[in-house]
Amino acid sequence: MSAGDREDDEVEIVEIDPSPAGRLETLAKLARGARRILPGDSDFGDPMSTGGDQASQVLGRRIAEISTDRPSILRELGLGTLQVYEALASGGWDERGETEMTIVFTDLVRFSDWALEAGDTAATELLRQVDRQVTPALTDRGGRVVKRLGDGLMATFLEPEAAVDAVLDAQEAIAAVDVLGERPLMRAGAHHGQPRRVGRDYLGVDVNIAARVAQAAKGDELLVSGSVRDRLDEDRFKIKRKLRFRAKGAPKDLEVYSVARR
Repeated sequence: MSAGDREDDEVEIVEIDPSPAGRLETLAKLARGARRILPGDSDFGDPMSTGGDQASQVLGRRIAEISTDRPSILRELGLGTLQVYEALASGGWDERGETEMTIVFTDLVRFSDWALEAGDTAATELLRQVDRQVTPALTDRGGRVVKRLGDGLMATFLEPEAAVDAVLDAQEAIAAVDVLGERPLMRAGAHHGQPRRVGRDYLGVDVNIAARVAQAAKGDELLVSGSVRDRLDEDRFKIKRKLRFRAKGAPKDLEVYSVARR
């Protein structure tokens, strides 16, 4: 490959110190540079990427504390290994925001008001029953649950149609849930884009858009952005544009559609 083909890549010239300490420092710098081309988050080890309670995140925090004042070969090799593990544990999806995926947010309407009256025991039981229905519906379509958010969750899919089918399956599945006469209704929103991954979470504008779209949905409704709608088969889905959509943190020209099966 010519130099011209790699003009966008960063090239770091490492000066070699012949002393034992210098050689170790040089190896640490080379290991740090190698992490940039390994799968996963090359910055894994900072507080944002290791803030969870997963075993790899806890271990990452411990390793990150090693020789923070100077490069350490053990630190970089350890974090590099966890970086690759995190990528493989999440399906090997791209960490640098270059892979498109569909982001889904869900939650239950009226849950907080109902839980206030029903109490913690009933509320916990309802959430468990909902999760038993929702999670398999999402994962069976190739989705990955990124995190649970109280009475909702965030999930990612590689294909928009799989995300839509999964959400509609989940909404149908929770119709069987009944706790003290409460039959939960799930609302959801989906947006297709290129989120940036940090640790096991995703951040960025596309994540914010998906969350805002979900917040605008009604009970038992799925709303999607134009980037999802453009990738759906209209022979399979009924798609209706929402005439008015305004949300803080979302583009002013964002088009939103309700989606249901035909």
